[in-house]
Amino acid sequence: MKELKEKLAREFQIHFSDEELLETAFTHTSYANEHRLLNISHNERLEFLGDAVLQLIISDYLFRKYPQKPEGDLSKMRSTIVREESLAGFSKACDFDRYIKLGKGEEKSGGRERATILGDLFEAFLGALVLDSGVEAARDFLYRVMIPQVEIGNYERVMDYKTTLQELLQVKGDIKIDYRVIKESGPAHDKHFEVAVLVEGKKMSQGAGKSKKMAEQNAAQNALEQLKRGS
Repeated sequence: MKELKEKLAREFQIHFSDEELLETAFTHTSYANEHRLLNISHNERLEFLGDAVLQLIISDYLFRKYPQKPEGDLSKMRSTIVREESLAGFSKACDFDRYIKLGKGEEKSGGRERATILGDLFEAFLGALVLDSGVEAARDFLYRVMIPQVEIGNYERVMDYKTTLQELLQVKGDIKIDYRVIKESGPAHDKHFEVAVLVEGKKMSQGAGKSKKMAEQNAAQNALEQLKRGS
């Protein structure tokens, strides 16, 4: 933790007074489970708090930054900013993946690279930061790490193809749209998913990705392109 504390102080001017909070934020459940006799706390509760704080700060930023955008557009932008893959990327950008404590099994299976673990870690860190230094400290950190990426338009350009497809297909009434995993391959740390989009039970298209969410978005994008070609 000493190296992490020095890094936080040097790069972000963050000084944790409660080192135990910081250590808990960087402790995965797999590590805590392997050391039950030591009664070590893991980061799931901090993740819960951090998620709420993240949603609030990003919502406040978008509300003020884009006064003309409707609620639906703001929600789509927020969802792309706080999605699992984005948070995992920010964890890596901050080198948080170097410091997380994982169980031996999780470590061997590539947990240090897993988006779910790294995304949760980012939220847990925010939760710990709020408890230690307050909401404004978390806001300052996000404005250093995340907001610059929003400012240059990285998230404004991200499309939510699933929502677009749903809005297009249901314009004349309710239509049942399902996403079904048709193939899953690869080791735990490098999964590959293929997903089919079904409209009223009939396959319309399919897509692939490193997570179910990404595969679903790709399937929806392919469906939209198919509809465009047919129009």
